[in-house]
Order: sequence, then C-alpha cells, then structure tokens
Amino acid sequence: MKAYQYLINIKLKSPAILLLIIVLMQACSSTKYIADYQAIVKKVTIDSVDAKFEEQAYNYVQKDIRPVSAFSINVPLYNLFNTKDGRYKTNNIKPFGTPPAILDSTLVEISRTQIQKFLNNKGYFQAKVTANIQVKDKKAEINFKAQPGPAYFIDKLSDSIASANIKAVYNANKPAVTHLRTGMQYDSDSLNYEREQIYRLMKENGYFYFLRPYINFDVIGADASSKTHKVDVKLNVTNPASGPHKQYTIGYTHMVIAPNPDGFPDSARYKLSKDTVNGIIFTDFSRRYRRNPIVRYDFLKQGEVFDIRNENLTYDRLYELNIFKNVKIDYFNRDSTSNKINAAIQLIPQKVMSNRVEGEVPFNGGTVGFNLSNTYTNNNLFRGAERFELQVKGGLQSRIGGGQTPFKDIYQRDFSISASITVPRLMIPFYNPVLGGNGMPHTTFSSSYIYALQKDVSVRRIFINSITYDWFETKSKLHSFTPLNFEYRFGNLDRANIADSILQNNLYYIRLLDRKDFTLGMKYTYSLNADKLNQFRSFVYFRGNIDIAGNLLQGISRLSGEKHDPANGDYARILGLPFNQYVRPEVDIRWYKHIAGEKQFVARLNAGIGVAYGNSITSGIPFEKLFFAGGSSGVRAWQARTVGPGNYNRETLANDEQRRAFFGLDQLGEMRIEANMEYRFTLTKKFFGATLKGAAFLDAGNVWNVNRTTATVDGITTNNEETLFKFSKLAQQIAVGTGVGLRYDVQYFVFRFDIGLKLKDPQFSGSDQWVISKFLSGARDFKNNYNATHGPDNYRFVQYNFGIGMPF
Repeated sequence: MKAYQYLINIKLKSPAILLLIIVLMQACSSTKYIADYQAIVKKVTIDSVDAKFEEQAYNYVQKDIRPVSAFSINVPLYNLFNTKDGRYKTNNIKPFGTPPAILDSTLVEISRTQIQKFLNNKGYFQAKVTANIQVKDKKAEINFKAQPGPAYFIDKLSDSIASANIKAVYNANKPAVTHLRTGMQYDSDSLNYEREQIYRLMKENGYFYFLRPYINFDVIGADASSKTHKVDVKLNVTNPASGPHKQYTIGYTHMVIAPNPDGFPDSARYKLSKDTVNGIIFTDFSRRYRRNPIVRYDFLKQGEVFDIRNENLTYDRLYELNIFKNVKIDYFNRDSTSNKINAAIQLIPQKVMSNRVEGEVPFNGGTVGFNLSNTYTNNNLFRGAERFELQVKGGLQSRIGGGQTPFKDIYQRDFSISASITVPRLMIPFYNPVLGGNGMPHTTFSSSYIYALQKDVSVRRIFINSITYDWFETKSKLHSFTPLNFEYRFGNLDRANIADSILQNNLYYIRLLDRKDFTLGMKYTYSLNADKLNQFRSFVYFRGNIDIAGNLLQGISRLSGEKHDPANGDYARILGLPFNQYVRPEVDIRWYKHIAGEKQFVARLNAGIGVAYGNSITSGIPFEKLFFAGGSSGVRAWQARTVGPGNYNRETLANDEQRRAFFGLDQLGEMRIEANMEYRFTLTKKFFGATLKGAAFLDAGNVWNVNRTTATVDGITTNNEETLFKFSKLAQQIAVGTGVGLRYDVQYFVFRFDIGLKLKDPQFSGSDQWVISKFLSGARDFKNNYNATHGPDNYRFVQYNFGIGMPF
C-alpha cells in the first residue's frame, strides 16, 4: 500500500529563473572579456581527410583551441564565475565550466604536426598538412587542409621469433588475435594491437618476465620514393640477454593478512605460519578470518603454469569478498635457475562493522511524511566473509492543509524489520561448487516483517523468508534462483469505517486487503549485459524474472485426497490458511545506442503480468504482487502508483468522504506495460566538482487488470470493468508524458532531477485525454474543476522527480 519511491512536488523559484537568464546572457559573447590582440576560436575544420578518419583526426587538434558546441553551457558557466571588471580572471579561478578556446598559433602548429603524423600512421606516408587562420572581429576560424597522397598497403608479412616455444604459442593463437593481413591498408594501430596481443599471450602462457620491448616491427618500403605504394612488415620477437625466455609455473602461495586496517607496521616483526595446505601458506595476524573461505578465491594454484588471468581473477574475487580494503600480489623466485615463482598475497582488512542511518521527508500536493531507517552491517559474521545486515525502518504520511498542523491527520503508517546473511559461495546440499570464474557467487538467507496501516481502511502484516542463489555464467550473464520463498499475509479491513465508503464505488482490489493467506513458491531471474550499463557503447540489456507459487502445495493437497472448490470459495489450506497459486513473469528490455562521445540514446520496454489459477482462481494474485505505473523510473510525469489501472478515475467514488478515506491508496493492476525513450548528453564536465549531464525523455504506459471480478461488501456489488485490459482500447488507456532532466555525476553515484509533463491522461475520455492542450490553455479552470470532483486529490500537469542513480 505504501509507495516506496516518492516524487517531490516543488515550485520553481525566481532565483533559478534569474540564474538561467544570467547564463544565457553570458552565452551571447565571450570576445568582450579578451584583450584586443586576442581572438576566440569559433570554428575548426579539417579538409581532404578520408571520412572514416575525420573524427580521429579532429582529436589531434589541441583541446585549448577546440571550440565548444553552440548548445554547451561550459563557456557561459565559466564566464559567469570567472570574469571581473570586464576581463577574465588570472587567479582565483572557480572550477565551473571551461574557458573559451583562445587562438594560439603555437597550438595550431602542434595540431597541424599531430594531424600529419596521424595520417602517416594510417598509411599515408606522403601526407602533408597546412593550416590557415582567419580572424575577424576577434573571432577566429582555423582550417587544416590535408594532402594525404596515396595510401600504402601491406604486401608481405613475415616474422622472426627467436624462441621456438614462443613462436609455437604465437602461431597457435594467431588466427584469433591478429589484425594483420596482406592487402590491408597499413595502420600503426594494428601493429600496436599485435604487440599487445603477443604480450598478453605470453603472460597467459607462463612467460612471467616477458616484456613489451621484446616485440618490434620492421616496415620496409614506407618512403616517398616507393612506386608501388606497398610495404612489407616483419614481426621481431627477441630473447633477453640472459638467454631464451623461460616458462614459469606457480610454486607455493603465501597469503598474509595484516593485524588491522592500518596495515603492516614497519617496526614490528611477525612470525609467519609454516603450515602448507594445497600449496598455500595462510597467516592471519588479525585473527579475524577462517582459512577456507579466504583461500577458496586464490586462483594461483600450485603446479599450474603462470597465467596473468588467474592473477586478475584473484584480485577481483578477494576484493569482492568486501572484507579487505587493499590486496597486493607480489612474486619471488628464491632460485634463479628454477622455473617456479612463488606468490605473496598481502591483505589489509577493512572495518568489519558499520551502521548507517538514513532518512527522507517525502511530500507532494497535500501530504507530508518522513521515513527513517537504521541499517547495521557486519561483513564477517562467522569469520568467513559472511555479510549480515539488519535493517529497521519506519515511516508515516499525513495530510496537510486546511489550517491543520503537520502530522495531525496521519493516514499511513509503515514499519519493517529485515535481516539477511549472505555467504560468498553457493551453499547447496551434497554439492559445494566454488565457481567464481566470472563473478562472486552468493547464497543469501533473508527474513523480514512488514506492517502497513491505511487509516480507516486496512492493516496488513507480512512475514517473508527466502533462500537465494546468485551466480555468473559469464561476466555478462547473471542468474538468480530462489528455490524457497515463504510468505505469510494477514490483512484486516476496517469494516466499521469502510462499510459506508464502499457504496457505489469500484475500488477493484478492496478484497485483497482483507486476505489472510500463505505462499510457498520459487523465483528465477536472468540478466544480460548488466556489467555494461555504465559504459558508452551500443548493446542490448535484458532482465527477465518469473515468480511461481502454489504448485507444490496443490500437488500435496491432491495427493491427500482432499477435494476443494476454489471457484466457490472453498480453498485448500496449509496451516489453516489458503495458499496462493499464481505465475508472474516480467521482462525489462533496453537498447543502448552510443551516438558519439558521451551521447547516448536508450529505448526501454518493461512488461509483466500476474495470473492466478488453481487455488487462487477467484481470489487473484496477492496485493504485493500487483504492478504499478508512474514514478521516477517509469512514466515520470506521474507520481508512483497513481496511473491507471486502465481508465480508472477516482471521480467514480461517490463523494469527498469516500475519496478522503481512500486517499493515498495505491492504484495497482495485474498487468503492466511501460515504454521509455531517453536521449542523454553531457552539459559540462566542470560543475561544482562533478559532471553535469542532461536528458530528454518520452514515457508511456499503464497498468491493467486481466480478470473481470466483482466484489460484494455489505450487499453492495462492485466490478472492475474500466480497469480491464482490452487490446481494442489500448490506445485510449496509455498514459503519455515527456520531460527533461539533469544528472549530477560525482563518479561513484549520480544525483538525478527530472521534470515530467503530462501529455495524455487515460483517466479522462475522448479528446480530454490530451491534457497538454489544457496545460497550454485554460490550465487553471481545468485544475479547479478537477479538484472539485476529485478532492482531496489535486491535479498536477508537471511532476518533479529526485533520485539517486540513473532511471534505467
């Protein structure tokens, strides 16, 4: 019943508008702040360069003479904070925005030289580049003109590899790693790539002391006198002066844990353990950790050929245990004639326990409230990196206005307490897989209690217990399986107060608030490419989950020989409570398209449906399994849980007394479809010590019921007809909103502010659904009429959203 994400409704104040006007004024011209002998670069062009190399060539123009985009606020911000007495400051520079590109002939010459070298490296060995500068009214244009000449192509490839073993490794892996082939245009980047691939191969195949300088190339024919415009490339891999490259295997590993988070004191002397188990000597000076849970994620195994991938894997997993603040791996070889190297892993522990207090004051039109939570965490509960978390959370929401003091009319109260233990491995009976090759596996045991009160409507108590396994198939494929999920629900309607309010209304899920039931089920979630979400690249993200409950209990009930008739209210029971039987699949599909630089387009479709059957065929899916639309990650022009379902309109409630009774009760459905499109871009990289990014978006969606139901309370029968999903009415039932947003990116997390504007509202009918026309003309009269028929609800065309992290 309680909305867990709140949208904050505020009004823009005049200082914000004034700041915007000042920034726009500062954008008019920067030339007035520079000396008469200076000029600001307004345009840079590069002519006669192959189209596929234009963007790369432009990157060699020195940054200080590159003009900013006409739509960027970098220079206006800089001008606002770093000008004084009509001139740019020379000291006490504020870190806001970036200065304009001031013409510098030295930087122009450096740029010209670098562009020419770039073309040479791309196979245009005869390339020449000239620079032309034109200045007018203290504004400069720079034109770099290239005469690339003919492109050179690779005619022959050969190699000279001194070590037969290294040559064998190279030849065995060459088809998979090389970029070089005869007939291709010469490109020095391909040679660099080849060097890196050979270096990586050697480090993965035991050549611990192999270095990049052992690899070089001879390029024959790369001069202006060539008539054929072809070159021969020869790969050379040399041996060190001491003799042929040696292949090394892992000896023993010495894993040492420092006594405390301060590390290893230089003045102290410690006695190392001498006990070797499976090639690992484990010494814990802190006396906090058990051996097996830690050494389990040392992938440098005794007797195996050294492989840099195993070293990186060891680093990753030891850090992911979340109990060490520093991990360092060194190697030593006691005998220079031996082909064994020993690993020394030094671990510095971090603080084991922490406590975090969080609070928020959610408010919107007509309401105010607060939430307060305390989370205690122990990252090493049983001395094996087990994470224990205990959270206590409470909150309330109150109506305001009408001369009442805050928190005088409290209509919602919430309280929850939850505890979980997460173990860094899969705890499966009779089988103990280590895994960890692509990510840290986890087993989580969790339990929680939730109390939710809606004044004069209902009280709900929920107990949830579950066991969940999380593991990685690859770095991009994550599985999460909950084989056991127990849920107990105890709901009570306040019939003394609700009896009169229910008359003539169609509150479609009122029966769910009164349910007392039991759920035994399982869940499965699969996600693809979650590791790429913070990268600027093109990819498809997928997350699908399914929640199934009741089938096992139904089978047991049938085996017992008991017969029940759920269609007529005779439900099969477990522990005296009817059990739920349903299936609830949900998918989230997104297409991330990298446009250029830090510009990105995202398209998203989120859909789900809950279907009750068997023992729940008439009672429906549980209240908490229903879907909602709106919110800071959905249709952002609406507050969370206030869209739909279908064409549902609270005006159907008979009077203000009824609407007041159900004020704040979430609008939910058995099915959801939401779609989003968002364009993301960077406004400025220097804004109060962080990067300020922008977004423009278009959202659409709603929730629906899929089962036609009726409810009878005190002899009054209601139905959910207007909330049903009908394909023929889909266009009429979709909510549409648009808006813009700002993202304040401080690298580790993002503060987000979005402004959503309603375009089409499905609670109305016909042309009245396009509320954008009302917003542009007659907004006040429209809102007054709405408030008179929907009070205490108020209509808001614009919704403000604050959040942490990206919306999707």
